[in-house]
Amino acid sequence: QVQLVESGGGLVQAGGSLRLSCAASGGTFSSYAMGWIRQAPGKEREFVSAISRNGASTAHTDSVKGRFTISRDNAKSTLYLQMNSLKPEDTAVYYCAAKGGPWYTINRLYTGTHEYDYWGQGTQVTVSS
Repeated sequence: QVQLVESGGGLVQAGGSLRLSCAASGGTFSSYAMGWIRQAPGKEREFVSAISRNGASTAHTDSVKGRFTISRDNAKSTLYLQMNSLKPEDTAVYYCAAKGGPWYTINRLYTGTHEYDYWGQGTQVTVSS
């Protein structure tokens, strides 16, 4: 069972940048497709970005395309989210999540928040206007 710990959140002005990290332990990181999901106050959890087990495939929700980049370093068991041109509406708790699967899902990625098996504790991102 994999454990996930996010870091890198904080307070930033609109237009600024942050880089979130998610350190994985207790499992073979390359066996998991990964994703970033966020939850703003009073709102449902929202898919942000996803990446396949081998990093070959990525996806982003429309509101962050061109501003956010998801990546992973399987050798370091770490997932990243580079967030540029941040907007106040990006304010949320950001969670990393993992989805295991058989070998033939190596190129799959998952955009449904309910599809993920393991979750981190979240890191707060606050963007001031």
